[in-house]
Amino acid sequence: MTSTSTMHFASDIPAIVRGRHGNPFAVLGMQGGGSEPLIVNVFAPAASAVSVIETASGREVAELAKVHPEGFFSSLIPDRNERFAYRLDMRAGSARWQIEDPYRFPPVLGELDEHLLGEGRHLDLYRRLGAHPMTIDGVDGVSFAVWAPNARRVSVVGDFNAWDGRRHPMRKRMGVGVWELFVPGLEAGVLYKYEILGVHGDLLPLKADPVSQSHEAPPSTASIACGEPRHHWQDGAWMAKRADLQRTAAPMSIYELHLGSWRRGGDGEMLDYDTIADLLAPYIVEMGFTHVELLPVTEHPFSGSWGYQPIGLFAPTRRFGPPEAFARFVERMHEAGIGVIVDWVPAHFPSDPHGLARFDGTALYEHEDPRLGFHHDWNTLIYNFGRTEVANFLLASALYWLDEYHIDGLRVDAVASMLYLDYSRQPGEWIPNRYGGNENIDAIEFLRNANARVAERHPGTVMIAEESTAFPGVSRPADDGGLGFSYKWNMGWMHDTLGYMSHDPVHRKHHHHQMTFGMVYAYSENFVLPLSHDEVVHGKGSLLGKMPGDRWQKFANLRAYLAFMWTHPGKKLLFMGGEFGQEREWNHDQSLDWHLLDDGLHQGLQGLVRDLNRLYRNQPALHELDCEPAGFEWIEANDADNSVFSFVRRGRDQTEMAVIVCNMTPVVRQGFRIGVPQPASWREVLNSDAPAYGGSGVLNSAPASSQAVPWNGRPQSIEIDLPPLATLVLMPDR
Repeated sequence: MTSTSTMHFASDIPAIVRGRHGNPFAVLGMQGGGSEPLIVNVFAPAASAVSVIETASGREVAELAKVHPEGFFSSLIPDRNERFAYRLDMRAGSARWQIEDPYRFPPVLGELDEHLLGEGRHLDLYRRLGAHPMTIDGVDGVSFAVWAPNARRVSVVGDFNAWDGRRHPMRKRMGVGVWELFVPGLEAGVLYKYEILGVHGDLLPLKADPVSQSHEAPPSTASIACGEPRHHWQDGAWMAKRADLQRTAAPMSIYELHLGSWRRGGDGEMLDYDTIADLLAPYIVEMGFTHVELLPVTEHPFSGSWGYQPIGLFAPTRRFGPPEAFARFVERMHEAGIGVIVDWVPAHFPSDPHGLARFDGTALYEHEDPRLGFHHDWNTLIYNFGRTEVANFLLASALYWLDEYHIDGLRVDAVASMLYLDYSRQPGEWIPNRYGGNENIDAIEFLRNANARVAERHPGTVMIAEESTAFPGVSRPADDGGLGFSYKWNMGWMHDTLGYMSHDPVHRKHHHHQMTFGMVYAYSENFVLPLSHDEVVHGKGSLLGKMPGDRWQKFANLRAYLAFMWTHPGKKLLFMGGEFGQEREWNHDQSLDWHLLDDGLHQGLQGLVRDLNRLYRNQPALHELDCEPAGFEWIEANDADNSVFSFVRRGRDQTEMAVIVCNMTPVVRQGFRIGVPQPASWREVLNSDAPAYGGSGVLNSAPASSQAVPWNGRPQSIEIDLPPLATLVLMPDR
């Protein structure tokens, strides 16, 4: 009987035992039935004996014969021709245990999944691929599924099978190249990877799951079976009003932070998501920011990349706790009225062997040709945006953070590197597109589609592009020829104005245009003004360190600059530490220097940022028309000799207005006359030179009544005192 049962599989048994079989479901489990004899084949290298137990009756129906010394067992099931549910009873020495046979369970993925994956329209891809605890036929276990179309064999491995890839080879869905397996008896939290035989039969390094929703904390690299985060959301009030709070007419003041170095424990240890939330939420509320923006929280192997070289595009990093803790972090922010933006990195990925690089032995996620698929700047690989499944993978990742974690917006990193085939490349190092140009047509189409799908599925969320070139229409609708982003970082404004502020005031008159040029193109996009992490690393020093002069002047310059930024058209973004004058360059391995707040100048700067946020949020003139030309007009843009700038900001109700005057020299200018937009008594509502902020106290305590003295092309004007290195905000005294 044994020889009869094994004869049909004689050629398959060595391949199963060696881990070389590409279709294990054709061999393992219960085979035959109907007119064919029932046979059960099992590969169990840890067992010395295996029996088949009928589930319904609990009785043994067959003792399997060991037909290969490595542990392949097989036998006919006597007197049966219809398949039935069964368990396997195993023995080894004095040990005895029972398991469900993974190879008796049906496929988990359906035809619709295959169809959507093949067309690149599976927006819920993360619910089907990856590892998901589930129950099938009343049996608990974990379902695994991974895309690896060119692999010869894929197995799931972990502690549960001694990391032996021969023991749980997976079923290949031939249409799209997805491999799947339900492993009964496993629970949420199990560690796993995929063992893959590549297209040429070579055994690849063990691979983490690209769609796993949790990974081990680095330096460990295994994936963790968990499925979607289990969190009962209580942020309905925030979600209901989110769209109104994030429209272009609303104030948006973003505090950018790195979770690992914003604050640390007393011994320098990193805090967890819950502790950070408990400290961060009241601080953001007190400081008046509307949003936090997190440097990437997607899992990444190298902390020194700050998250910008991610491995797990569906997994919050375990450095700060499990996925459920990150969900609590987001909810804590929402309860406090704070929006959460996360940095998302679809431009490139690292070449770590456990990641996406040559995932199935081929350039699956990347391009084969390094002229298309390799970033020299970052030693990373570039996604093949033109491959349907890759674009689907990335789009599903974007939607995942909005679906499962209620994220309010994504800031898309390194968009410029996606848009241009010759980005940071010399002639001969890149391949033109089919029209002979340098635009990455596939990436452009991907971005347009991603932005459209996000807007469709999660209206009211924002998509923000870090884009450093003059690519047209980044924040214009796709059907109008744009890319469809909500906002674009204004990198030109940042570089120009920081360059101006770094000059000694005596030389600033020669660089006056650097502060005014931004208004030439201010309404070509919906802009965010970013003073981001990129400006305070790699030898660039801190914001405070960029300012010229002695210590007092450094603080005065930074106060004047931040007040200029907060009153300039565009949404605001400030990296952590800038609000209180972090003195040393940012170090991702250390906490910010919060002890500096024992010093009055640091306290004063922090107080100014707090008051700027409150003024910005409370005054429609300073935010309602951030992205529309009607919200701004120069009073005087050309006073280079005095290094003075003055302008008007207006709200939708044009009677809502503010006059801003900036004196970027350390000279006090008494009785300085400026034109004003209407007759009124103009009250000083903010002065960055106020003593409370650490300033010298040159204030305009009494409102300045306008006079019928034409000035700056206006029929009315006022005289005020301009403090040294300061920005003033004046409003009509009502």
